[in-house]
Amino acid sequence: MTDRPTTDQQLPLDIVPIEEAVPAIEALLFASGEPEDVPTLAAALEWSQRDVRRAIDALDEELRAHPRGITLQRDGDRVRLVTAPRYGRAVERLLGIERQVKLSSAALETLAIVAYRQPIIRPEIEAIRGVDSSGVLATLVARELVEARGRRLGPGNPVEYGTTATFLQFFGLPSLDALPPLDPVEQGDDVLKTITT
Repeated sequence: MTDRPTTDQQLPLDIVPIEEAVPAIEALLFASGEPEDVPTLAAALEWSQRDVRRAIDALDEELRAHPRGITLQRDGDRVRLVTAPRYGRAVERLLGIERQVKLSSAALETLAIVAYRQPIIRPEIEAIRGVDSSGVLATLVARELVEARGRRLGPGNPVEYGTTATFLQFFGLPSLDALPPLDPVEQGDDVLKTITT
């Protein structure tokens, strides 16, 4: 009979058992404090990416079923642990963080369009808003709420934009799936009106 390690014993990398998938993923995300992608987590644990995805799903389910002071935040293939939004003000007081500066209506409009239409290029944003959006888009990129996601094939190869993990944290969202749904009639150019009212 093999002795199983107690909870305070360190496990060698090559024997982190898959039965400990949830606490292992939680430990890595807690230690990192930054968004980590599935391949990076799989390499650290020497598991398959499929096993890591299952462990992430299980951790997510556990945190939803038994809410704690942390929650899992997902941005595509990247995940991280963040403080639960309901405790945000207390955390800000503890850390001496001033309330974040509110975004202008132009920034909110642009951010909403990017969030619902990503990946999106600047001319498409401007077609919806009806005004030049280069300045406000640059501000959102500087605040790390929006990022360049690559270039679209076509004339000029314009930059495609999408939201970031900071966007999710700023609005207290666990993932983009938590965005409020748009009515089918509002998914045209009226997307702006729905999000900002």
